[in-house]
Amino acid sequence: MTKNVFVQLLNICKSFDQDEAVIKNLDLDIRQGEFLTLLGPSGCGKTTTLRMIAGFELPTSGEIVIDGENITDKPPYKRCVNTVFQNYALFPHMNIYDNIAFGLKMKKVPKSKIKDKINEMLKMVQLEGYENRMPSQLSGGQMQRVAIARAVVNSPKVLLLDEPLGALDLKLRKQMQLELKHLQKILGITFVFVTHDQEEALTMSDRIVVMNNGIIEQIGTPEELYEHPKTKFVADFLGETNILEGEVIKLKDDEVLLKLEQEEDIIRIPNLNYELGDRFIVSVRPERIRIKEVVEDGDVWLACKYKESVYVGSNIKVIMIVKNGKEIIVNEPIGQNFNFSDEINDYFVTWNPNHTIVIKA
Repeated sequence: MTKNVFVQLLNICKSFDQDEAVIKNLDLDIRQGEFLTLLGPSGCGKTTTLRMIAGFELPTSGEIVIDGENITDKPPYKRCVNTVFQNYALFPHMNIYDNIAFGLKMKKVPKSKIKDKINEMLKMVQLEGYENRMPSQLSGGQMQRVAIARAVVNSPKVLLLDEPLGALDLKLRKQMQLELKHLQKILGITFVFVTHDQEEALTMSDRIVVMNNGIIEQIGTPEELYEHPKTKFVADFLGETNILEGEVIKLKDDEVLLKLEQEEDIIRIPNLNYELGDRFIVSVRPERIRIKEVVEDGDVWLACKYKESVYVGSNIKVIMIVKNGKEIIVNEPIGQNFNFSDEINDYFVTWNPNHTIVIKA
């Protein structure tokens, strides 16, 4: 096992009955003590992957190794992992103390040690004094904290979290994201987190695994995936972006000219040993683009006309239309005094060439 790698998924495949594989030849190394997020749309295989690590599903082929031990065929209760579910899965007939203590009692831990452990957990999740309450008397955020406390009280080597914040309202969800990340740092436990929420993944993760149709599209830090996506899917799925397609029509020393598909427009991209006729996908984030009435030297620019704008609180989302009818989204900062008009046809969307994300098609 590679240094610092704690969990390994080796050539994992998973099919249900005779159906097409939902996980295809998946290899994944998870480092000790990291917060790793499995991110992707519904049906991409992220929850199935998590359930195989937990032991709730068995892989059709491949191996799962934790801390040097092959646990592929071990039942869930013999694995050094615990799982936190979206619906909390608390026992409704037990108070908070007994819910958290359940696993320790099953292990026949002495009562005195159980009490000390529960008090420690309640303090950690900021629920001191709640031990005699029933789950029905708690808010969603409080129930989630109890579920986390119950999962970590048994000192698992890996904590699996299956969209645990999905049932919370937006404000509480954002608060719990920060609390959960802080808790993971305190515990030092490897967290494997499943979500379809890109912002949640960017906020919480040390590394993100972007999945699509049962395969891994890309693995990296939030910054690496956002600034340097390697596929069109990753660029489009992680955050908001504008996707353009075209091919190389002219080579220069340090840049190439890229003619956009079905357009007269030509943009510049860095030359990384490309050849004439090479096809590219170009991604440009809305916050990197500005709208101007005059073209400035050195910028990439496209002629466009104004369609509409929407106030979204943190910025103004402006939609412009380029020559082939494609919409370009621009995030303009609040306080922008530009008065857009759909009667003017000679606006330009412009950006620094260094902010062009190039993906070879």
